This record gives sequence, structure tokens and C-alpha cells, in this order.
Amino acid sequence: MAHPDPACQVQPGTTLDLFRHRLPRKPYHTDDLDTGLRIRDVQRALRARYIQPNGPTHRYWLVYDVDRSGAALDWSDRSAPPPTIVVQSPENGHAHLIYGLQVSVRTAPDAKSGPLRYAAAVDCALMTLLAADEGYAGLICKNPLHPHWRVTEWEPRLYELGDLDSWLDLSAYGDRRKRLPDYGLGRNCNLFDRLRCWAYKAIRQGWPDYDRWHEAVLARARAYNDFETPLPESEVRASAKSVARYTHRHFSPAAFSAWQAAQGRKGGVRSGEVRRVGSEAESQPWTALGISRRTYYRWKKAGTL
Repeated sequence: MAHPDPACQVQPGTTLDLFRHRLPRKPYHTDDLDTGLRIRDVQRALRARYIQPNGPTHRYWLVYDVDRSGAALDWSDRSAPPPTIVVQSPENGHAHLIYGLQVSVRTAPDAKSGPLRYAAAVDCALMTLLAADEGYAGLICKNPLHPHWRVTEWEPRLYELGDLDSWLDLSAYGDRRKRLPDYGLGRNCNLFDRLRCWAYKAIRQGWPDYDRWHEAVLARARAYNDFETPLPESEVRASAKSVARYTHRHFSPAAFSAWQAAQGRKGGVRSGEVRRVGSEAESQPWTALGISRRTYYRWKKAGTL
């Protein structure tokens, strides 16, 4: 017996229609979590009870796992923003609450750290407000296009992060020097920070070719993915690839030698001597390293130079 195509049962222009269009090209999916996940083209994956809502580099949907009966409605009792879509189990009333974003959050390591940290703060605060499961990995969710679930569309407009912020208390996440909680998008930020700080120093040890360097970065990323609920392998691989490509492209023996020479000339000035304006590598060491002035001083402050 052929399964019905969920795409044919969705009204155009609805949030469910948008959910379908935003799915990864080959999402993870399954009908039974105990049997493991498969990867197939999206048309086949749509027929599964569980599906991957976001790709490894962009977050279009913030998804929360609420393991309580009545989870489809108690967000209102907690003064939380209305979900875009609620997907509830008919057996026990547990639900996935899905919040759609107007503009996706880029989660790859080449994303700007400020917006990613802000998104992670919103994600962690909303998870706390909803009393959602902090151990939920977020890789797959109940498929709102599958007829097994009870599905409700609440908020028709997509959220800006600032819209969600207005419902939340982000004061606990304001200090950028403090590590974010190890759940939700906080894991992405924490993995990226640890991995890049290691890579900035480690690449100087032998200046390996790209393939060897990528292998080393990936191994380190897997080691740093030691959260209580680890990030999916696909996101770890994406992080490792981005960090490896960036550092291999922007760090080189010649650039580092020029920077070291500039530092040596600075240290060699005797007391009473008048400093002569030196080369560009001496007066602007960030140029020799192939990075911006702002990045140079940020790395120097963090102790990575």
C-alpha cells in the first residue's frame, strides 16, 4: 500500500507549507527512534514520523521537547511566546514546540560569533521558560506533516530573535566571558570557541598540509563534543571543516615569521633609543597574519597569539 504524499495535503502559504520547503535536501528521518536514522531524499523522508528540521549550517526552527501531558497548551501558563507549530503525541500528550525564524541563524563556525551567541542565549532562555528537556539533541523532531501526530498552528508570523527576546530574561547570558549552557545552541558556541582557540595555536606545529590538518581538527572537534547530549556528527563535521579551511587559508609560516620578527624588533629597542617607524609587518602585525585589526587584538586578549 502506497503512503500518501504529505506535500499534497498542505495548504500553500501556511507555516506547514514553509516547514516543508525549508527541510534539508536529504534529511535524517525514521518511523521508530529505536531502529536508528536514515538519510534519503526529502520526498521519501516526508513520509516518516520523525524528520530533521534544520541543516547543519542554518537554524530555521527552534524546537523544544516538552515531556508533559498538556504540553500543547501549558506554554501559555508559563507566559511563553506562542509556538509556530505544536506537534503532539496522541498517546501521552508530550509535544515538540516549534518556533519559526524569519531569518535563519547561521550555526557554522564562519558565522559571526555575536549573532550566534545572541541566538544561543535566546534558545537557552526559552528552553528554561518552557521547562523543556535539556537533553533533547534537536537533530530530528516529530514530523508535523505526518498524520500520526496532533498538529496545531499557533503563530502565523515568523519570529525575529528580538521578538522572542521581549518575552525572555537574558540577564544570565549577558557576560560574554562566561560559557553558555551546554545545551541547545549553546553547544555550538562552546564547541566553536574551544576548537578555534586550539586551532590558532596547533596549526603552527609543523604547518601540515590541508588533508592532515582537517583530519586533526575533526579529531579534536569530536573530542570537544563531550557534552552530556553531544551535537550531531553532521554539525561536528561542519564545524571542523570550517575551522580547518579558515585556519589553513589564513595562517602560514611566512605570515607568522613576519609577525614574530615584528615582535622581536619591538623587544629589541634599548632604553633611550628613539623608535623608528618600521615596516608594515611591525606597525600593523595583523596585516602580516592576514587578519583584521579587531581580530588581532581579540586573539591577543584571549592568549591565542
